[in-house]
Amino acid sequence: MKLSLEGISDRNAWESKGYHLPSFDVSEVRKNTDEAPRWVHFGAGNIFRAYHARLAQELIEKGSLDSGIIVAEGFDYEIIDKAYKPFDDLSILAILKSDGKVEKQVLASVSKSVKLDTAVKDDYSYLKKAFENKSLQLATFTITEKGYSLKGADGSFTKAVSEDMSKGPSKPVSYIGKVAALLYARYSAGGAPIAMVSTDNCSHNGEKLFAAIHEFAAKWTENGVADKGFLAYVENPESVSFPWSMIDKITPRPDDSVKDMIAADGVEDPEPVITGFHTYVAPFVNAEESEYLVIEDDFPNGRPALEEAGVIFTDRDTVNNVERMKVTTCLNPLHTSLAVYGCLLGFDRISAEMNDEDLLKLVNTVGYKEGLPVVTDPGVISPESFIDTVVGKRLPNPFMPDTPQRIACDTSQKIPIRFGETIKSYIADPSKDVSSLNAIPLVLAGWLRYAKGINDKGDAFECSPDPMLAGIQDKLQSLEFGSTLDAEKVREVLLPILKDETVFATDLEKAGLSDKVIDYFIKLMSGAGSVRKTLHDALS
Repeated sequence: MKLSLEGISDRNAWESKGYHLPSFDVSEVRKNTDEAPRWVHFGAGNIFRAYHARLAQELIEKGSLDSGIIVAEGFDYEIIDKAYKPFDDLSILAILKSDGKVEKQVLASVSKSVKLDTAVKDDYSYLKKAFENKSLQLATFTITEKGYSLKGADGSFTKAVSEDMSKGPSKPVSYIGKVAALLYARYSAGGAPIAMVSTDNCSHNGEKLFAAIHEFAAKWTENGVADKGFLAYVENPESVSFPWSMIDKITPRPDDSVKDMIAADGVEDPEPVITGFHTYVAPFVNAEESEYLVIEDDFPNGRPALEEAGVIFTDRDTVNNVERMKVTTCLNPLHTSLAVYGCLLGFDRISAEMNDEDLLKLVNTVGYKEGLPVVTDPGVISPESFIDTVVGKRLPNPFMPDTPQRIACDTSQKIPIRFGETIKSYIADPSKDVSSLNAIPLVLAGWLRYAKGINDKGDAFECSPDPMLAGIQDKLQSLEFGSTLDAEKVREVLLPILKDETVFATDLEKAGLSDKVIDYFIKLMSGAGSVRKTLHDALS
């Protein structure tokens, strides 16, 4: 069984192994996409394949959409070379259900995969032609929050961005520069409307995308390298909209157990590969069953009927409330809590952590006891029901190969929203006592302890990538694991970190929580077994 257009023509072979095959004429859908594209997606990674591509496939099979998605990868071009082209842009989606059943289907909703690279002329010309076509209704994004950043650590524009801004939209090399250039091509071809929809897992994602593209439009018009009307086009929501969204679907890297299952079915070449940018890709993608996508309904050129596939369309305030509910209370803080302590305690599966009595108490306290009292109910999704599903079904799913090490990536960038916003809500509410928070300070202390790179047995481990990790580790260097730490010395070292509002979204000393974090940190550092003891005692 070969994953290719010719290979899936042997429907009996695939269907006998339990695969759902496309029920539509793939060649006809691809022809329609070439002639009248409606949907372009930037970011060809696993979340796109597991969610957006599946949504499109459902609509095509229902007859509500007659064209597919053009997917463009603008960072890790090997994804196109290794996970798309060898398989005729088809992929296998394995939905891992909590009851152990696996739902397998072949996705054919991606009509064309291309590299977002002006040096790859055929690909870029195809994308440009799509953007010039009035039929195009939306461009969606999963490029991670870092993808919208135009500046380096020093606060100035990166070299690529700076050069693109001065040279104009002819041959940009930066990610957003290339996207802005495609939008400029649309403007130059008559200025048909379009929705630019970030579906990245970050707060106010539409605002971040608008700010990045607007920066290019402003600089290009200011520098005289683009028509002055382009800035007005970007600023007019009736021409270009930037809806906010909230996305939630756990999509771990391709797992060996899924690979083995697919290989046992007879599928050829299922082996995952690692690209030069350390992206794990395969002809398949594995994901959980639960999923949520809530989008601000602002599409000036119309949109596919995605509500037929379960997408919730609403207003911006509701999207913001749903996002806050998920990111500050019902999922993300729980994930980070499990990531920090899971790494320290030697776990390699999130699901296994949920069988640990202490860790289960930790996430229940962070979510139900400390988070829910200050969350805003968005109306379209119940916060309590959401967290019930997370704790009772999603996180304990033993068939989901998600790891604390993956979740621990970029923790410093996640803490402000995942924990800082809850702390700020307690401070702002006169009926709440911020000093009553216990599990959240425990997680923050655990993160600093994690940064030492020493597990609870006293063995060294490799921390996950994080832009602030080296700086934090340097500051913690004088605090030795396994020694009786002097409280004043620890305070002297930790207080500048705990007062940093860029890390915690608030000054923890002013909030009255710094002493609690420092006390927990000292206990966590006392020696082998101290993480387990501190965790158990703090939650008893």
